[in-house]
Amino acid sequence: MLDRIPPIFKNFYFLATAAFLVWMSFFDSNDFFTLYGLNKKISDLESDKKYYIEKIDEVKKDREELLSDSELLERFARERYLMKKESEDLYVIIPEN
Repeated sequence: MLDRIPPIFKNFYFLATAAFLVWMSFFDSNDFFTLYGLNKKISDLESDKKYYIEKIDEVKKDREELLSDSELLERFARERYLMKKESEDLYVIIPEN
């Protein structure tokens, strides 16, 4: 029975290398599946970072516009926070579906 096994599979270095590759591929804490999941998570976080950086730039631009123009600031306060002047009445109409 042992005569039918090719000599390469009887070699100690081949067996040790094969065992090492199997261990590193499937059983180690840095196996292929873990590395793939971590790389995917990194790419997702980088895309989120890009999105939030764009949103921060947009908010900074809006802030500069609001602080430089008093009419725009008043309009923003009226629309967003339903603020009004002392001599005005404010009616909020909510459409029914």
